[in-house]
Amino acid sequence: MPVDFERLGPVGVITLNRPEALNALSLEMLEKIDSVLDLVERDAAIRSLIITGAGEKAFSAGADIGAMREATALEARAYAQRGHQVFNRVEAFPRPIIAAVNGYALGGGCEFALACDIRLASERASFGQPEVNLGIMPGWGGTQRLARATSPGFAKELIFTGRMCPAAEAHVHGLANHVYPPDALMGEAIALAELIATKPPWAVSASKEVINLALEGDLRGHLARELDLFALAFTTKDQREGMAAFLEKRQATFEGR
Repeated sequence: MPVDFERLGPVGVITLNRPEALNALSLEMLEKIDSVLDLVERDAAIRSLIITGAGEKAFSAGADIGAMREATALEARAYAQRGHQVFNRVEAFPRPIIAAVNGYALGGGCEFALACDIRLASERASFGQPEVNLGIMPGWGGTQRLARATSPGFAKELIFTGRMCPAAEAHVHGLANHVYPPDALMGEAIALAELIATKPPWAVSASKEVINLALEGDLRGHLARELDLFALAFTTKDQREGMAAFLEKRQATFEGR
């Protein structure tokens, strides 16, 4: 299968599995990612997700160039639109999603990582938007998400030049949250996902929703939404448990209710 799914207790792991093609994202893979997200959304016991790439070379080297080479403008738009739909879903997904970037994250692969909530990188990872070298531009959200994750100037530099950015530089600019030795990456990603999974899922999901709103312009409206969700937290059993555990000086047990 070009996309594998494994469950590790409350953590789901999605693996892009086309190592012979550096995990390039075909339409078939986008459809499979969407179907895995359907499965996860139906299973409340899965509280966090990790996305990584098979093999030692790549997270994903991007879109399937062979499939796009002879595309018409309308065909290219449809392909890009499908990528937008999947990555928008990843960004808005109610569970937190960690990208464990084990190698090249280029073009659509970089855009996929950018749609995730947290990016952990191997020391041998490289990020980039090299579309200019193909006579095109990023088409799966890179112009927007890269600028928001880093800065407009850094995004323009990477997109205008098409150069690759090593993991250490990505960390400096906020493109990677942390950088780890290659053999430690998945262990660190799982540990972080497991830690998040111990927290009350409604509070995590609501926080993700409002943090994502910070990328948009309506500050007053978004602060009002934060107030509403903060108040709604006090209708949950997890809020009662969390505060009781704090006052009783014990570890909280969150049930997702």
